[in-house]
Amino acid sequence: MNGISSICVYCGSSDGHSQELRDQVADFGRILAENEIRLVYGGGKVGLMGIVADAVLATGGAVTGIIPYFLDDRERGHKGVTELIKTDNMHARKHVMFERSDAFVALPGGIGTLDEMFEVISWHQLGLHDKPIVFANLDGYWQPLQDMIASIVGAGFASQPRGVLYEFADTVDTILPTIARHRESAVRARADRL
Repeated sequence: MNGISSICVYCGSSDGHSQELRDQVADFGRILAENEIRLVYGGGKVGLMGIVADAVLATGGAVTGIIPYFLDDRERGHKGVTELIKTDNMHARKHVMFERSDAFVALPGGIGTLDEMFEVISWHQLGLHDKPIVFANLDGYWQPLQDMIASIVGAGFASQPRGVLYEFADTVDTILPTIARHRESAVRARADRL
């Protein structure tokens, strides 16, 4: 994919209740590997994190896991990944994940996933990067978040951002095209500013 060689995927360290959702996450892992895009993720062997990493590896793709020492036992650091980086804390983990990635995708997850995504969105809003950010709205998982953001903007506590800070993709098949479209928009915006 043009200009995208690695994608950071944020997602749950739990499996969730839906087998269909787990299957979609595995499908996305295969899509990454088939497109020769390195997975950068939280380094765990459990939950959706483990599912996406295992799918990339099973399809012959490359995986970089980044996990703090204190979570290595709890989330069972994935010893089978291409590269496992251990950090001193969560802040260092998020920084390394950011530095190693050309784009960001949120698969379903919990508070940690939201924390990671909102940080890269905030950095984008502040002009610190223009890397594509996509919420994978599989089975409508992120719809309540879309509604909440619209409510925040509607109540006047946030303004409608200039340009595109993030996008939503409803299926795993549309995630990479959404990233490509976002990247092309960012390239055009940079050219317009010059």
